[in-house]
Amino acid sequence: MCQVAVSIPDEVMYDRGLSVAKAQDLARRMTALGLYVTENVSLGYCSEIAGMHKEDFMRFLGTFGVSIFRYDELSELEEDLANA
Repeated sequence: MCQVAVSIPDEVMYDRGLSVAKAQDLARRMTALGLYVTENVSLGYCSEIAGMHKEDFMRFLGTFGVSIFRYDELSELEEDLANA
């Protein structure tokens, strides 16, 4: 597994009241959010990156207005609904 280091100025950590653990959690979650939205990485992988259960990651996405449903055409949604 790849590890990435992020430098956050001490002033930001202090101003936001972030501990190292909180900053690490935030970095993981925001990375997962970005990968899900921009790179079409799966929900499962992104929840793993975020260190969250899938259900919790889905709720996390919802706080940013990101839907877990991805359809380019209405017909794709209709087909999935018909097959459900």
